[in-house]
Amino acid sequence: MDLHIYERVLGSLDVIGMLAARKNPKRRATRLRDPEWTRERLLRAASREIYRSGFQSASLDTILASAGVTKGALYYHFKNKEALGYAVVEEVISADVRGTWVRPLRSVKDPINALIGIVQRLSVRPEDVCGGCQLNNLAQEMSPLDAGFRKRLETIFDVWREAVASVLREGQIHGSVRRDVEPNDAAGLLIAMVEGYGSLAKNAQDPKVIKAGIKNIVGWLRSLRQPGNRIVLSDSQHRDRAKRFKLHHESRRPEVVRILGEERLGPNG
Repeated sequence: MDLHIYERVLGSLDVIGMLAARKNPKRRATRLRDPEWTRERLLRAASREIYRSGFQSASLDTILASAGVTKGALYYHFKNKEALGYAVVEEVISADVRGTWVRPLRSVKDPINALIGIVQRLSVRPEDVCGGCQLNNLAQEMSPLDAGFRKRLETIFDVWREAVASVLREGQIHGSVRRDVEPNDAAGLLIAMVEGYGSLAKNAQDPKVIKAGIKNIVGWLRSLRQPGNRIVLSDSQHRDRAKRFKLHHESRRPEVVRILGEERLGPNG
């Protein structure tokens, strides 16, 4: 799931929870005493604030106000601001990358189709494009300054790279990916293109940049396919193709019947 969609869903759940709590004060008191609930709210609020302002400029007061918890609750769960930032990387950003790039690549029939599908689902909404990728934003800001951030962010990039490289290796085994492709290099290039076009689009504040990037990345991915390899369609693609075929022929049927009728009547008419 896209990070910003995920955050909006969680935000909606927060609103629902607060409305329910107003109707049931006992439930609200119970949740406020729930450490896991408090910690989750802090992480959500911190993720939003870091995305908007960057880690260094992120305000703890803004995070506390957004989460609706006290400073004491913050320091109960996190030693300091850095520990809160590390948790955002490990539990929010990492989960987003795994959901977008790792889980969809498990047990796929055609790795090229799967990768193209992921790339084509990248968000092109202006608010997402203008804010940039949270992973890349933090890597640019904090990796030169803090080893804790650098190592945690590097782990996420490594997981992403290995997920792509692994599925390309599987494709080579089954004959759907060119043998001359080096999976690790191709995976690194894919990440560089995705993050590079994301940075260009953020700098331009223009979704058309990422749209062009998606088109170019898809073209490059198709070039990795083994020549002569038959494209393997997913079950949903097979259903869509069958539906289009049926609709096409049904739309032609009245015309065929009319023509055949005229042919039957013509000679003796």
